[in-house]
Amino acid sequence: MAYKRILLKLSGEALLGERDHGIDPKRLAEYAQDIKTIIDKDVQVAIVIGGGNIFRGVAGASNGMDRVQADYMGMLATVINGLALQSALEDADIPTRLQTAIKIEAVAEPYIKRKAMRHLEKGRVVIFGAGTGNPFFTTDSAAALRAIEIEADVILKGTRVDGIYNIDPEKNKDAVKFDNITFDDVLKKGLKIMDTTAFTLSQENNLPIIVFDMNKPGNLLKVVSGENIGTLVK
Repeated sequence: MAYKRILLKLSGEALLGERDHGIDPKRLAEYAQDIKTIIDKDVQVAIVIGGGNIFRGVAGASNGMDRVQADYMGMLATVINGLALQSALEDADIPTRLQTAIKIEAVAEPYIKRKAMRHLEKGRVVIFGAGTGNPFFTTDSAAALRAIEIEADVILKGTRVDGIYNIDPEKNKDAVKFDNITFDDVLKKGLKIMDTTAFTLSQENNLPIIVFDMNKPGNLLKVVSGENIGTLVK
């Protein structure tokens, strides 16, 4: 395996599957099976998941809601998604722990770096919920922060497109895909991969990011095996 410890970043919208709201159990089961393929190869897996399929803090704030309250609601949405993903993983016989940046001890462990590292070393998947625990920070920032803290080899950003393009490939047939690109070139070209805070954290800590299509079965194993899937930012 090219990577032994990964941080997988999933959007909340990814859990919609074929639905227009909520969580699609079929999509969860597909993700669980993909994750199992790399667990079986002794890859250590941590996951950060968004909450956009349930509630997005920025959207709430744009509609007049207090931004801090809205962001906390968004954090709780990520916990709901984390619980759903944990259930799907455990249905696939994958031992899983959910840790949250906000204490919700009835349903999850509080985030403790040493404990998270120990879980990973024992082969358990660790899901990080509630973002960073702070308003004004996205789950992208949480992914970068947690990846650095647990000394992950790479951030794998699972999306519905197969990499980074010069323009939106879903709207433009002439879009050109990058197989590899540097952090500096991403900034120069104004490409949107993660929010600025997350991207800067990754760049300053020399943490590579791979953007790939998570919705194609088998892609996760290919990425972790080092195949040229998606786009590598380094």
